[in-house]
Amino acid sequence: MNLNPTRFIWMDGKLVPWGEAKVHVLTHTLHYGYGVFEGIRCYRTPRGAAVFRLRDHILRLQRSAETVGMKLPYSVEELIEATKQTIRANGVEECYIRPIAYYGYGAMGLNPRGSPLSVAIAVWPWGTYLGEEGLEHGVRVKISPWRRVHSSILPPTAKLVANYANSILAKLDALDSGYDEAILLNLEGSVSEGPGENIFIVESGTLVTPPISAGALAGITRDSIIRIAEDRGIPFKEDYISKEKLYAADEAFFTGTAAEVTPIREVDGHPIGNGKKGKITAELQAMYFRIVRGEERGYEEWLDYV
Repeated sequence: MNLNPTRFIWMDGKLVPWGEAKVHVLTHTLHYGYGVFEGIRCYRTPRGAAVFRLRDHILRLQRSAETVGMKLPYSVEELIEATKQTIRANGVEECYIRPIAYYGYGAMGLNPRGSPLSVAIAVWPWGTYLGEEGLEHGVRVKISPWRRVHSSILPPTAKLVANYANSILAKLDALDSGYDEAILLNLEGSVSEGPGENIFIVESGTLVTPPISAGALAGITRDSIIRIAEDRGIPFKEDYISKEKLYAADEAFFTGTAAEVTPIREVDGHPIGNGKKGKITAELQAMYFRIVRGEERGYEEWLDYV
């Protein structure tokens, strides 16, 4: 999806005009992928713009950095306020938010510590990642030939820039094969996640998602859907999901900040259920959108008003 430029990007404490927010070609992270990032959304609500689970996202950014030995030069509180400042400066009520921490220009080679550690925050209007049609009617996906990065290779629980080369390969393979999205298995052959989404299935009325130990990211939308399901009395469990169990699921859907809650209608040519958005998927999707848009009491702590 193409970018829709806004006015300013926050870079190391300053609001910089969008077109001037540049880094040197020898920026360390550009060459080696050693950086961490987040994906966050801000929604229009009756009380104005509100960021969904902002603190949880910034805390995860901090954990990702700590996991790979990076010490962020800003506190969680400073980054929360910087995010709000960037949204206000750009005058947007609904947007996608991309904070990134990266090693800049200063040293080359595998030791990044001679380069400055910088943080930037950009916001821009962005529709749902897999399309409005996908939200309503579901997407077609394929099992990727690429396996999800293993914890003995790179930390899959961190939103590490380098990890997403794995995701890009899976995504491009799916698109080149005529599908909308991919699903990655782990090295043991169990379902892990999509290239940028967690995955859920419904099996005999029970909601199931792979455990983090399957290589899945500890998604914040994933966590939100689990709580919503539990609040609504929908049976839930974490369990390993085989490819065969996925094919036989009654319903399936992706979750993620970008994808929100997107039904899966087909996997490798196998229709999921009746090939349409399932009842539980529709219920959770509708509730999720009511919550992020400030229309549902009981979840106010998830909304951080700008």
